[in-house]
Amino acid sequence: MVTNISAYRFAALDGLKSLRAALMEACQQGGLKGTILLSTEGINLFVAGPLAAIDCLLKVVRAVPGLEGLEPKVSESLEQPFSRMLVRIKKEIIAFGIEGIDPARAPAPRVSPRELKRWLDEGRPLTLLDTRNDYEVELGTFKGAVPIGIGHFREFPAAVAKLRPLDQQHPIVTFCTGGIRCEKAAPYLIRAGFGQVFQLDGGILKYFEECGSEHFKGECFVFDKRVGLAADLGESGHGLCYACRSLLTAEELADPRTVPSVSCPRCYTSPEEMQRLSLEAHRAKLQQVTDPLPGREPLDNFRPLSIDARHDGGTMAEFLADVFPQVPASRWLERVANGDVLNSHLQPIGVDQRVRAGERYATRERLQVEPDVNANIEIIHEDDALIVVNKPAPLPMHPSGRYRRNTLQGFLQQVYAPQKPRPAHRLDANTSGVTLFTRTARFARQLQPQFARGEVKKQYLARVVGHPPEDLFSCAASLATEPGRVGSRGIDADCGAAATTECEVLKRFSDGTTLVMVRPTTGRTNQIRVHLWHLGWPIVGDATYLPDHRLGDTQTLGVDDIPLHLHAWQVSFRHPQHCDTVVFEAPPPAWAEGCAPRATAPAAT
Repeated sequence: MVTNISAYRFAALDGLKSLRAALMEACQQGGLKGTILLSTEGINLFVAGPLAAIDCLLKVVRAVPGLEGLEPKVSESLEQPFSRMLVRIKKEIIAFGIEGIDPARAPAPRVSPRELKRWLDEGRPLTLLDTRNDYEVELGTFKGAVPIGIGHFREFPAAVAKLRPLDQQHPIVTFCTGGIRCEKAAPYLIRAGFGQVFQLDGGILKYFEECGSEHFKGECFVFDKRVGLAADLGESGHGLCYACRSLLTAEELADPRTVPSVSCPRCYTSPEEMQRLSLEAHRAKLQQVTDPLPGREPLDNFRPLSIDARHDGGTMAEFLADVFPQVPASRWLERVANGDVLNSHLQPIGVDQRVRAGERYATRERLQVEPDVNANIEIIHEDDALIVVNKPAPLPMHPSGRYRRNTLQGFLQQVYAPQKPRPAHRLDANTSGVTLFTRTARFARQLQPQFARGEVKKQYLARVVGHPPEDLFSCAASLATEPGRVGSRGIDADCGAAATTECEVLKRFSDGTTLVMVRPTTGRTNQIRVHLWHLGWPIVGDATYLPDHRLGDTQTLGVDDIPLHLHAWQVSFRHPQHCDTVVFEAPPPAWAEGCAPRATAPAAT
C-alpha cells in the first residue's frame, strides 16, 4: 500500500532555499513523490510513498519554526498517484492574488466537522458555500450547497459579487477539499462585508474522516491520479480528462478516444474535423492579415545586394555602377551620403568600401508604400505537410523589387506562424491558380526535387489572341537563360535552355481569342508566355509579351489592369508525406468559365 498525506500550514517562513533543499533530500532518500509548495506565508504539500519515508519527511517539516503542529490528512492507495517529486518556492501556497489576506494572523472562525454535522442534523438555517472549481463540484458536494461558480480559485474575488443576494442573517460556512482555499476565501468574505462567516476546519476530507458521508452527495475530487475519494477515503475509480477537465467513468476511461492529457470521449475531435477547423481558422486569419494590405503602411524597404566573384576586391561604387548602369553615379553618391547603402548588419558604408565575393549588402528605400495586390486568396487544402492555395493575380509569390510585405509567402507566414511556409514552385505575379507551399524544410526537400526532375504534371488554362489553326500544337524552342527588359525572356536557339510546351484548343471565340489547355513538360521562367508569344498567339492581358513580337515595359500588372489570362488549373504529384499521387485543382477564372474543365475536389490515387 502507498501512504498519501496532504497538509498545509500558514506560518511566517524564511530561509526558503535551504528548506527546499532539505525537503527535496528527504523525499528523494525515501522514494517519495508529489508536490510541496513553500512560501513566506507557509507550506502546502501532497506527498505519497512508504509510511516510514512519510514519517521521516514529517520530522523534517515539524522541525521548522511555525510548522511544529502540522497534522496531515492520511489515506492509502494501491498505486503511487504522483509521477514525480517537486518542491517549489511560490509567492503564495494557494494562488489568490489579493493583498492583505493573512490567514496566519487574521483567520476566519472555524467550525469543526462534527459541529457542522450537528447544525445540518438540526436543520439550522445556514449557507454552505462551495469554494472549489466547477469540475470539482460536479463529482460531489454537500446537499444544498451553493457553488461559487469558478474555473480557478483566482476567480473567487470576482465571483463574490454574485453572493450579495444571500441572506446575511444566516451563517455562511465555506468549504473546500482540505481547507486551504477557505483559509483565504472566508477572510475575504468577511472583508467584503459578510457578517457570519465560518470555514469548515480540514475541509471535506476531514469531514469524511470524522462524519462519513452524511449530508454529502457524491465523492470528493482530489488533484492526483485517484481523482475522486469516497467517504471512506477509498478510490472511486473515476478519471479526469486533463484536456477538457471532464470527470470520466470507468467506461469512458477505457474508451479508445481517451488519450491521457489529449482527449476523452467528451472532447475528442476526429482528425477530419480537426483539419476542417484548422482550415477555417487559417482562412479567417488570412482575411485579417490582408485587410488592410500591410504594404499600404509606409515602411523602409531593404533590397538585398549579393557580391559575386566578378566584383571581388572592387569598391562598392564600382559594383553599383556595373550592376545598375541605368542609375547615374551621382545618384549613388547621394544615396550613400544619406546612409542608404548598408552592410549585412544594416550599418551605412561608403562608396570606397572594398567588397568580397559572397558578402551581402542592402539598399534602403525610405518609407515605401507598396502597390496594392489582389488579396482574394483561397486556401484550397492543408495538411501536416502542405498548403495548397488558389493564388489570385496580380500577387507576387515572394518578396522582390517593390513588393516586400504584399506577397503570398509573407501573408502565409503570418497566418501559419511560427511555421514559415515556403513555395515549392513559382508562379508569375500576374498568373493565377493552384500553388503549393510546404510547411517545413523536411517536406520541401521531398517535394521540390519532383519539380526539378519534371515529375510534377501541370495543366494551365490560357486565353490567347488569335485562332490557332490546329487543335493540338506544341513548341520546343529553347529559352534564354538571362533576363532581358523588365525581366522578360526570349528565344535562344543556340545557347538557351530546353523547354517544351504542349497545347490543346478548348474553344475559339467570336472576339478573335481562343481558350487553350497548356501542358508544360519543363518549368522555365515565363515558358508558357514566351512559347505562345513565339508561336504568334500571345496571351490576352500580357503587358510584357505583346502581339507582333513586341515587348512591353510592364512587369507586374496593377489590380485595375486587364488581368493576364493565364491560370494554373491543375497539378499532380506524389505527396511528400505518404507518397500517394494527389491532384489539386483551382476553379477556372471568369474568362474561362463554361469553357474549361470543371474543377473537382482534391483527389488521391
